[in-house]
Amino acid sequence: MSTSAQTSAAESVTPPASAVREGGQVTDRLVELNSGYAKEFRDPGMDARPVLQVAIVACMDARLDLHAALGLELGDCHTIRNAGGVVTEDVIRSLTISQRALGTRSVVLIHHTNCGLESLTEDFRQDLEREVGQRPAWAVEAYTDADQDVRQSMQRVRTSPFLLHTDDVRGFVFDVTTGLLREIDSVS
Repeated sequence: MSTSAQTSAAESVTPPASAVREGGQVTDRLVELNSGYAKEFRDPGMDARPVLQVAIVACMDARLDLHAALGLELGDCHTIRNAGGVVTEDVIRSLTISQRALGTRSVVLIHHTNCGLESLTEDFRQDLEREVGQRPAWAVEAYTDADQDVRQSMQRVRTSPFLLHTDDVRGFVFDVTTGLLREIDSVS
């Protein structure tokens, strides 16, 4: 595809920030853009089993374009994202389904620099409880050391009794200013 075609396609899929700032409904804009996408969409003819047999757990941060950063194509991996990219009970649930029902064998964990969880504490839950009158059942999983939290997440994956494949678990910190991954050794 030519550069001009790529630019045109990107512009037609990306809602202009001005529409959001001017009070436009983001969801309406996304649904409108989906109609255009669907007109050109062709069934890729693949099932839910990732071609590379890998599941990636990463932060939901909007600055992380995992497919671009890792050179991935549609169908290559399962992507599980949450605040911080931490391994929670629900991540273990998703990884278990990914491995046992859909054939993944490798797990890649990706945290990143300047994560919003680094500025939160578990007090966030107490603030929510005061505000809404009910304490969340979930932990914030805030951290101050991304490297150490990656190690903790690797340990949670490696020790889960539900996962079949825990020998190929690797963790990284993505630098949001350079785009580079830095691998984290599982022992500090």
